[in-house]
Amino acid sequence: MFALKQALSAPLRLRQLVPQLTTQQQRNLSTFKLNTGATIPAIGFGTWQDKDAQESAVLLALKAGYKHIDGAAVYGTEPAIGKALTQSGVDRSDIFITTKLWNNAHHPDDVEPALDASLKNLGISYIDLYLMHWPSPFARSPELMPKASDGKSIAVGDTDYVDTWRAMEQLVKKGKARAIGVSNFNQAELERILSETDTVPAVHQMELHPYLQQKAFVAWHAEKGIHCTQYSPFGNANPIYSKGEEVGKLIHDSILTSIGEKYGKSGAQVALAWGVNHGRSVIPKSKTEGRIAENLEAVEGQWELSNEDVRRIDEEMDKKLRFNDPSERFGWNFYQGLDGK
Repeated sequence: MFALKQALSAPLRLRQLVPQLTTQQQRNLSTFKLNTGATIPAIGFGTWQDKDAQESAVLLALKAGYKHIDGAAVYGTEPAIGKALTQSGVDRSDIFITTKLWNNAHHPDDVEPALDASLKNLGISYIDLYLMHWPSPFARSPELMPKASDGKSIAVGDTDYVDTWRAMEQLVKKGKARAIGVSNFNQAELERILSETDTVPAVHQMELHPYLQQKAFVAWHAEKGIHCTQYSPFGNANPIYSKGEEVGKLIHDSILTSIGEKYGKSGAQVALAWGVNHGRSVIPKSKTEGRIAENLEAVEGQWELSNEDVRRIDEEMDKKLRFNDPSERFGWNFYQGLDGK
């Protein structure tokens, strides 16, 4: 295993502006280098949903060889992650842990206490990567989903995410967070952070998969030195997504499955390998031991997705189809100017 030292130079065509690894670099790839100098594993274990199953699932993942665990305050899975870390016996320094600041704690005075609570839940003294989960603030509240006066809708706040970001910068200075980043931002929102604060986000975690490739936006991240992590790398495989129900499941798409047949791999494994081949981390989730191992093998296994197959996915599968958009519920118009909006 080795750390990717730098993104490859960008060729001329837009499709090729997205960082892409050579066949030799793809083999046994384990980490990418962040703009902080630290490394992030190419594959992480997602813990969204299935709260009660996460302790055993994370323990299985750690024993299988995962080195990156992705959590969030709103998931309610941080205590389970902490217990699994303790049970695993894995050294803290060998694991990359991500968690996220929730929308009810955007006020600058609430940011550090929110991280302190996450660290306590996780049973650790620092976080490797702390992300602002969304740019949208909720009203200050101990409730994750504070209610508005109608008792039904979410009470929105008025904190500027730039002020939230400045408070997050202090967490790095204090050693509580090794790196900070964002999730679910658009380009204009990120440009404000770049122009008005001192710290370039180390990571942007966003919905990316063969049906939503966001080539121009991803290329912009490469220019700014911001690493991309793909959440929902299997697209609409998650039944929680109602959008695009008329579209077949991404992991069963004939392009992915036909490519997979050549290597003895599933469509899901090809989808993960495609993301990593482009220089991005992926965070699939599962609570099934066999699937947990299969997802890891898609990235760490001794096989190679050819450049021709990567190009085929790039050119034939991008539907610009976004499955996760809570704009109406959160009172914020997310993803303006981006594909899939």
